[in-house]
Parts: sequence; structure tokens; C-alpha cells
Amino acid sequence: MAGTRFGAVVSGRPFRAGSGLHPPGRKAGAAGRRKLTTDRMPEERYRVGKQKSGRRQTMSVQVKGSVGFLGLGVMGREMARNLAVAGFAVKAYDVVPTAIEAMAGTGVTPAVTIAEATTDADIVISMLPDTPQVEDVVRGKGGLLSNPPRGGLYVDMSTIAPEATRILAADLLKAGVRMLDAPVSGGPVGARDATLTIMVGGEAAAFERARPFLQGMGTTINHVGASGAGQTVKLCNQLICGINLQAICEAFALGRACDIDLVQMREVLMGGSASSWMLEKLGEAMIEGDTSAGFRIDLMMKDLRLVLGEAQQNLVPLPATGLVASQYIAAQAHGEGANGNQALFRVYDRLTGRPTRRDATASLA
Repeated sequence: MAGTRFGAVVSGRPFRAGSGLHPPGRKAGAAGRRKLTTDRMPEERYRVGKQKSGRRQTMSVQVKGSVGFLGLGVMGREMARNLAVAGFAVKAYDVVPTAIEAMAGTGVTPAVTIAEATTDADIVISMLPDTPQVEDVVRGKGGLLSNPPRGGLYVDMSTIAPEATRILAADLLKAGVRMLDAPVSGGPVGARDATLTIMVGGEAAAFERARPFLQGMGTTINHVGASGAGQTVKLCNQLICGINLQAICEAFALGRACDIDLVQMREVLMGGSASSWMLEKLGEAMIEGDTSAGFRIDLMMKDLRLVLGEAQQNLVPLPATGLVASQYIAAQAHGEGANGNQALFRVYDRLTGRPTRRDATASLA
């Protein structure tokens, strides 16, 4: 389906829910006389000013819409904060209490349970590590199946298995909740600056309802197909990123062995056909031997595992991806899973016996 690109300045007219998305009302009970409806949707009337210090500044806000946000890790905490900056009422939950406490002063309201964060929300958004955590949010105690949110709309922005997404979406639909899979690309910087690329799978009408919220977190937002399609596109994205990162590692290893100035080499490559997001954003850190975490090796390996699982299920051979995965496993075997994704260069340090500049006196064991 056709994609839509949104710029950094957003303006809108009152947003009304599309027809045909109203789940059946629930009978009133002792816990409250609440009707499950989609009528109460956001009225979007806001402008976002110029970026300052990498963060978007709200100039005027008159927005109605409540968000139950689940998962306040490196990505989630920035995404929740940006939704609050955009004028949405955000109530957030994380299994780690300190992650909730760290949101003080951001405009995000803390919640102590999943149900507290989601029950009265127009939309529920999750940003979680892997499939089991998303399944727990849906099927676990106080989860979305046992306690459907008032707005009847759930957007999972984690990267998980496409088949698991389709199963969860089908189960939630029986409870009157539409689910979209909307994984992201852009990393922690994109999450911080609200410039994420968001790839969305699910019903087109549900996507239109979710769009005003997604605009608070990203600038390139595309509806790519039915349920699970967003996850599939994200896995293809990770496949390319992994192979590209390995290619950069190999180029740097060869250049270093031939006594080439890697700083200058990177500048040259950035001006030619070898230029890439990975080379631009991570190449300098790789040359300097910086292993600090942004997107961790463990998470990249999780994504590559999902890629290979999807390939096996669909009988698609991916030899290059298999090789990249083996390099990430080698990094994990040396206790580097918590390092940043760019730390894959350490594998090549060991293979060549030539440490990077910063690690010149470090052990390669």
C-alpha cells in the first residue's frame, strides 16, 4: 500500500474515528459502567516548532487523546515523553519500578499495573524487548484480553515474530480490540528526536485512527499491509542493517591491516556509493573502539533470530544473514551482548589480532 511521509511540522483538523471500527459495548459491571467504544478519539490541533537541542518543542497544544504506554526502556521512555510533548495524556507502566520513576517531570503519568495504564486509554502502545513480553501484555494478568482498553486500539511497536503478531491480533479482535504491529527504525536518536521510521501492519482504518499518535513519535510512517506485515518489513530492515554492519567491519579490518587512515577512509566512503546510515552513524564509534550501548548486540541477535525463523518458515535461503548471525553469536560468546551494535568490530579484532585504536592495549581474549 502507498506510504505517507510526514514532515517535522504537523498540523491537523479534528480527527474522527472511521466507520466500522466500533467494537461491541460491554455490559456495566460492579467494577464500573464503562462502554468499550471508539467514539472518543483525539482532536488533533497542534503545531510542532523547530527542533532545539535535538528535541521537538511544542508551540501550541490543544489535543485530546489518552495513551496507555507499556515499556520504558531506551526507546520507550523517549517515545512516551514525545507523546506527552505532543499534547497527549500519557499514562505509562514498566516492570522495572526505577524506569517509571525516571519519567518524573516528563509529563508522563506513572502507573503501577498494566490495567491502570491501559483501561481508560484511547490507544495502548507497547515497546517491549521480545515476543514473550508482548504476549504477557496481551494474555497475562490484567492484560488486554482480560481487560480490554476503552478505545479498542492496540499498537505494538516492538520487534517480534510476525506469526505471533497475527495470532495475537486475531485473539484481540474477538475481544473488540484492533491490533496494529508498528515496529520502528531509527534507534535511540530517532526515538529521542521523534524522527522514527514506523512500518505498520493491520487494518487500514485502524491505521488511520492511530496515525495522529504515531506522528508524535515519527516522521516517516507507512502502512505496509495486513497484520504481521509491519514486523516482516522490520525484519528485512534488520537483515540489511546486519549485513551492512558486517561489511563495514570487514572494510575497516582490511584498511587497518594495510595501514590506511580509517578516519579518512570513512570520509571518502561517505562520499561514494558505499555510503550508508550505518557507516554515518556508527562508523566513527567503530574506528574509535567505542562499544557503548545504544541498540545492543543482544537485541540485534534477537532480530536476526526472528529473520532466520521467518526465512525457514517460508523456505527462503539467507546465507549472508546466517554468516552475520554467527558473528553476533561470537560476540555474545565473549560476553559482549550488552555492548552496542557497532561493537561487532571486536569480532574482527580477534580474527585479525589487530585491536582498534582505543583498545590497543586491551586483551583480545
